[in-house]
Amino acid sequence: MLRPLRSKLSAWGRLQLNFQKNVRTFSLQPPVAPTKENAFVETAPTLTDTFGRHHSYLRISLTERCNLRCQYCMPEAGVDLTARSELLTNGEMFKLAELFVREGVRKIRLTGGEPTVRKDIVEIVGTLKKIPNLDSVTITTNALVLTRILVPLQRAGLDGLNISLDTLVPGKFEKITRRRGFERVIAGIDLAIQLGYRPKVNCVVMKGLNEEEIVDFVEFTRDRNVDVRFIEYMPFSGNKWETEKMVSFREMTSMIKEKYPDFAALPNGPNDTSKAFKVPTFTGQVGFITSMTEHFCGSCNRLRITADGNLKVCLFGNTEVSLRDALRAGCSESDLTALISAAVNRKKKQHAGMLNLSKMENRPMILIGG
Repeated sequence: MLRPLRSKLSAWGRLQLNFQKNVRTFSLQPPVAPTKENAFVETAPTLTDTFGRHHSYLRISLTERCNLRCQYCMPEAGVDLTARSELLTNGEMFKLAELFVREGVRKIRLTGGEPTVRKDIVEIVGTLKKIPNLDSVTITTNALVLTRILVPLQRAGLDGLNISLDTLVPGKFEKITRRRGFERVIAGIDLAIQLGYRPKVNCVVMKGLNEEEIVDFVEFTRDRNVDVRFIEYMPFSGNKWETEKMVSFREMTSMIKEKYPDFAALPNGPNDTSKAFKVPTFTGQVGFITSMTEHFCGSCNRLRITADGNLKVCLFGNTEVSLRDALRAGCSESDLTALISAAVNRKKKQHAGMLNLSKMENRPMILIGG
């Protein structure tokens, strides 16, 4: 649906929006008369930005809590959790989900924290699946309790899952996550395969920690129908990111081809963040998320809502808009749509680059949602 931005902004044109500590603030300015220069903004769909990227994929963080303490995600000292009263209620979350779907979102991924620590996770998935025109509801999980809840989640309509696993060595798992549970994660992956899913197994590769396991993870796909995705180590507040710790896409593929010379690229979709590869005789496949060395900002179709209700139009951006505050202030649906549209239109062409990102304030990953 095409909505003129000028009329939508009338009520909230002068609203000053205050964002969380350490994130930048902007305000919505009064509307201006349409001109040749701003004609695109005046006629663009709500979720299409000024670079023509349409955002059809929404990630919603259900909680800031997690039952692991992964080094790249959570600072060693932990994080200050948001007061319960300041988190989105289920009703607010469902209302936002319905609005985004009406404006063109077709896939929702539930993240955290760890979404499965929510006792109502099955009911949340079931409710989202009832939204008309929503094609897919998936989750990102550490799989610690997956063997207990995956069957109910499948019955509720869960379409897919990403599972975080950074090592195939039980002792190292405890070092990385600062918790035990390796065997439970493997059991969760195997159960997902048995139930007909093709789980994506996300592995953050860090030099000096797990880069020597890259070939082992490829071997993991020999008889398992999984998509192992190697993620370049990314800078977030508190994770002590250093250039020297990052293993690049090119380094990883070079290591793999030494063992598997026939390791070859597969076709990718227009909005895929992962570069797909496969050893031809293996059941599963491998992908690479190259956010640092070969960014995919030009085809990004993702938006994020944090557990406390802030809209992030870029994972690495430090500007956020509080949709929670807008809802609780009684904002009408048309004005809320205008607020979202204005935020999407401020999305930059690409992120600032890994060296600049390492110096920028941003939330720890656990407070964003993976």
